[in-house]
Amino acid sequence: MTFLKRIGIFLLTNFLVMLVLGFIAGLLGLKVDGLWSLLIICAFFGMGGSLISLWLSKPMAKASYRVQIIKPDVAHPKLAFLLSAVENMATERNLKTPEIGIYNSRDANAFATGASQNNALIAFSSALVDRLSEDELAAVAGHEMINISNGDMVTMTLLMGLVNTFVMFFARILTVLIDNALRDDQGGGLGYFGYMMVIMLLQNVLMLLANIPIAAFSRWREFRADAGAANLAGASAMIEALKKIANAYVPEKRSNAYALAKINNEKRISLFATHPPIELRIKRLQEML
Repeated sequence: MTFLKRIGIFLLTNFLVMLVLGFIAGLLGLKVDGLWSLLIICAFFGMGGSLISLWLSKPMAKASYRVQIIKPDVAHPKLAFLLSAVENMATERNLKTPEIGIYNSRDANAFATGASQNNALIAFSSALVDRLSEDELAAVAGHEMINISNGDMVTMTLLMGLVNTFVMFFARILTVLIDNALRDDQGGGLGYFGYMMVIMLLQNVLMLLANIPIAAFSRWREFRADAGAANLAGASAMIEALKKIANAYVPEKRSNAYALAKINNEKRISLFATHPPIELRIKRLQEML
């Protein structure tokens, strides 16, 4: 699905939601014209911020993790193998070969990021390259290539932008309703500072709740990427890679901004977990053998 198609789907979603909100607003006595203006403002900040983050994701990842791009003439045998493996996977999918990089970390991990399928980066930690065999590294590379070819980076960005937009929107609508409920003939209401505090509180609560479906979608795409990697490099290689990654898991002290993009993020089962437990991922892969 192209970027423009995804944009179209999310705009259509916004439009349908606004039709429902327009009906509800009429029942509550709110001005529909004001709702459209508010939604446009919220979309500007919500979607705009997410799109800017997407466009800057690759250079920011390089700077944050001090990623060193692997050159074609690299002497290290595993890195040379990774370059060749990723290039072949990209060619099979008619995609531009992503930049391949390595960053220094004790955590055996990898992630993919970038503004589009043809402007992507796959970064591998030094611990991952050291611990995994070539077949296992190919499986991890396949996992990340599936994420790229499926356009997961764009989809997650649009989803986050949509969520940000409606969190800002509903927080303000609810605050207006609370403020109106507290008013009487003598005035009253929340007042300026109370108004702003309620908006901030509601935004935090709504964002917390909105993270549940976002995390669920993220877990689903990890299962999908695992299955795709198994088809590319073999289920056994992917299983062994996940086992070694689990045993070498070291929580990062640096920014967690790219947690969604990593092949492994956390071990606990949670509604807010962006990745399924590795044990469950291995079980799914074993069913493919």
